Amino acid sequence: MTKYNELSDHQLLCEVQKYDSRALEELYARYSPILYTLIKKIVQDEKTAEAILVEVFAIIWRKSEFYNPRTENPYVWIITLTRNRAIDSVRRNRASEQTEYYDDKYENFFIVPWLPKDIDIMDLGTARKIQGKVEKALNKLSDAQKYVLHLAFYEGYTINEIAVKLKIPVETVRNKVYTAAQNFKDYLFSERKK
Repeated sequence: MTKYNELSDHQLLCEVQKYDSRALEELYARYSPILYTLIKKIVQDEKTAEAILVEVFAIIWRKSEFYNPRTENPYVWIITLTRNRAIDSVRRNRASEQTEYYDDKYENFFIVPWLPKDIDIMDLGTARKIQGKVEKALNKLSDAQKYVLHLAFYEGYTINEIAVKLKIPVETVRNKVYTAAQNFKDYLFSERKK
């Protein structure tokens, strides 16, 4: 008998693809605290965050075949899926859409992530280890850089929406987001070498 707590995240997700409910339970045990924190940071409401967390694991269960085992990157896939679902909720609320319904095509295109084959591998353990370095790298960004990244990545604003909100040209926003992301990456890699 398999001890699920001894399996890697990758192995667990491969088992979920075979509809092994115990593997999903173990993924939930490992990931629910970090996913809830991410969702709550985006949606700002406990009840909504709890509902989205449950929905995320339902999506993982239903859509696990979209996880590409060759990338061996379950952490990035799960985190991206979670962020996408939380951002979708924020955007729907901002647009005053009353319905939470969407079909499979919508979910497959906007919620379920498609990771490139050459993406760097990240796992839950590594993410926890570098958390402090991520925070240091973020703190090195200017307030303006932090703000545009926050609008784009946590509030789900598009480049065009940020331009309208800040009353600046779209190309300026695009450059600000790109520069902020590049600076963050450079700062993070300099921190990781320490």
